[in-house]
Amino acid sequence: MENPNADKVEVVSEIKELLANSDAAILTEYRGMTVSNLSDLRRSLRGAGGDFRVFKNTLVRIAAEQSGIENLEPLLHGPTAIAFVKGDAVEAAKALKDFAKTNQKLIVKGGLLGNKVLNASQTSALADMPPKKQVLAELAGLFAAPLSQFASLLAAPPRDVVYALSALIDKHGGEPEAA
Repeated sequence: MENPNADKVEVVSEIKELLANSDAAILTEYRGMTVSNLSDLRRSLRGAGGDFRVFKNTLVRIAAEQSGIENLEPLLHGPTAIAFVKGDAVEAAKALKDFAKTNQKLIVKGGLLGNKVLNASQTSALADMPPKKQVLAELAGLFAAPLSQFASLLAAPPRDVVYALSALIDKHGGEPEAA
């Protein structure tokens, strides 16, 4: 192989940095999409923590190999754009899936979750999962329910005494008994 030029070395370094700093990466095919479509997609992905970028497959392949990511090769055919995700991969996958509903030219090829390569169906399954915030809220609710029941159980005896005293007072019309 001939010596790579400085521009290519710089792009490979940029891709490696994006891969290292991303929680996930979703690879798509964008063949036939307009500049306007791509701008809309970039805008919707930004809200989900994604940065949609187009790189040459060869440079992505080199960056992946240098980063220790194996088996990415099958996803690097045809025009490829990558959504680099910082944060919740589920939200970015949902944004891509929603966009693809109105623009069939966007095809999700697969992705990376950490260093694990996902195929198209696994990546699509990400979009069907509940967002991280929802899962955490549900877990917090599961942990809080027993604590709430325990607190209610501890509060029951004093509360019962107050109810009994209140009923006794009401029974006597609110007048103190004569001694």
